[in-house]
Amino acid sequence: MTPEAEQSQPEPPVEETSPEPSADDVPSAGDEVTAGDEAPVGEDSTSEDSGEQQARPEERLERAVRAAEQALIEYEIAVETFRVEVENFSRLHHQRLGPMYARLDELDAQIAEARAARTGDPEDTRKAQEARARVMPMPGVEELFHGWLDSDGLSPEASAMLTEQPVRPPQRVRPSDEARKLYRELVRKAHPDLAQDDAERRRRDEFIARVNAAYARGDEVLLQELSEEWAAGPVPEEWRPSRSEELYVRLEWLAQRKELLSLVARDLEEGAIGAMLKLAPDDPDRLLEEIAEQLLTQVSEREAELAELLG
Repeated sequence: MTPEAEQSQPEPPVEETSPEPSADDVPSAGDEVTAGDEAPVGEDSTSEDSGEQQARPEERLERAVRAAEQALIEYEIAVETFRVEVENFSRLHHQRLGPMYARLDELDAQIAEARAARTGDPEDTRKAQEARARVMPMPGVEELFHGWLDSDGLSPEASAMLTEQPVRPPQRVRPSDEARKLYRELVRKAHPDLAQDDAERRRRDEFIARVNAAYARGDEVLLQELSEEWAAGPVPEEWRPSRSEELYVRLEWLAQRKELLSLVARDLEEGAIGAMLKLAPDDPDRLLEEIAEQLLTQVSEREAELAELLG
């Protein structure tokens, strides 16, 4: 509409409140909130209408964030539900079929060893060694003791615990003269009793705790760094983003979270257990029974083959 046409028409009545924006008004995460997003204000608009129109982009952003949060929650529920199903099916698969797989590996190793013993062929011997290596070995002593062994056998702490003897106390730390000097200076300068208000007391309490920890370790370098930090003074308050900037950051985080969940869901679906579940989503127990029948058939065939080689 041209300015002349706009002036020729009667002025519309001023509404007390602006109409509620539609779903099409919700911006995407990549949109920017600028002054250009605000509706133009005519000569007949009041200052109250102008304030409401200026607030609309932020309100739209808030609605977009809330919608994205709800969508992400539903997606997380779906992914977690599928993850639990995969874990449960994997557990059942291992419990019911694990012994059969182990039996097949053992039979394959025995068949390869029997064939190598009969032919004496180096290639058959190599295959037998590879087949035996695939059989799950017994855990070693080191694995059973979970790092309690050192180069001289059992560590002193492990030996003391197994023989019900007291564990050797840690070696006493003796701070250097310079560390003691730095410690005294820092305590004199940063003692919490010198604070003028509660905020300053909390800052000093936190700082003295770090000083005490460094002195307990005899860490002269850290004490020097703490001395320089105190001399520099308190860290100024960090810059705080606007509400719109916070909302945009939130939308970006929600999008990144969705991408990560998509990767998790894809890995679950493309994994061996997830692929099996997709074959029989309504009756996974029946699928386990079918696989068990196939494995039992394979075990019988391997046992017959081994008996023939040994006979």
